[in-house]
Amino acid sequence: MKRRELMLLLGGAMTVGHPLRAQQKAMPVIGYLNPTSPGIAAPATAAFRQGLSEAGYVEGQNLAIEYRWAEGQFDRLPALAADLVGRNVNAIAAIGGISARAAKNATSTIPIIFIGSGDPVGEGLVASLARPGGNLTGFSNLFVELHPKRLELLSELVPQASVIALLVNPSGPSAERIIRDMKEAARAKGVQLPIVEAGTEGEIDAAFGSLVELHAGALVIAGDAFFANRREQLLALASLYAVPAIYMWSEFAAVGGLISYGIDNINMFRQAGIYAGRILKGEKPADLPVPQPTRFELVINLKTAKALGITVPPSILARADEVIE
Repeated sequence: MKRRELMLLLGGAMTVGHPLRAQQKAMPVIGYLNPTSPGIAAPATAAFRQGLSEAGYVEGQNLAIEYRWAEGQFDRLPALAADLVGRNVNAIAAIGGISARAAKNATSTIPIIFIGSGDPVGEGLVASLARPGGNLTGFSNLFVELHPKRLELLSELVPQASVIALLVNPSGPSAERIIRDMKEAARAKGVQLPIVEAGTEGEIDAAFGSLVELHAGALVIAGDAFFANRREQLLALASLYAVPAIYMWSEFAAVGGLISYGIDNINMFRQAGIYAGRILKGEKPADLPVPQPTRFELVINLKTAKALGITVPPSILARADEVIE
């Protein structure tokens, strides 16, 4: 082969190779930091991907997603967040306030979209809901504010219960506020509210065991990522002790929980995916306001109610968004 032909051949190879490498490098990467596990979070994660798709980003085509799961071990979150930052992802989707704080501590430059913080301003994630400032924006789930409403619904469903216990994770970021708000709500309803705490699997078992001696006729399970990751255990114990319980997530009622009341979680994750897409296109988190949820879901499981000997009042059935039979 002549020298001129060899140079032309090499030049052609370089021309072909460069665009391919540039294209691979140009594909944006989102870090997905979740304190729970893939199975528990599957519907929400699918909704997040749907939102990204609506914004023009499809995983595997023009977007890569780096998933990091803490599997309920929250002390792993800082290292997982640091790993995503070290990989220089284009943005981080942080599920729950605890993940958002880990991501915030790991970077002040990479955009962060938090999904489901109870009190974004109070937790120091954003300066205000209207103007977040900094590198964070996202979605509040109002789970702190909704606890008194859950107590009200449970009292309506089980009117004979003069003692309604509250199960709370003492290390949760909003535990103190939840307890304070719930005590006020219990006084207003004229019911006793013993507090049972659990931050480990064993403590959850012990907490349910204590309900008998507390004469608790019903149970409010506080919204917390730790409890979200212990769904099967909580449902099994509620069934074992035959205690009427209300949950934050509709997924609990769908698989055997008595009643749930909370935001439309799936829609929130979908909207977060759209936000992530907007940020990948160049919008800044500081300029994207933190929306407050306006849609709430009341789900009642009549099969579980029947097993507990509870007759669901028409007032609750009429307001239910979903009735599982």
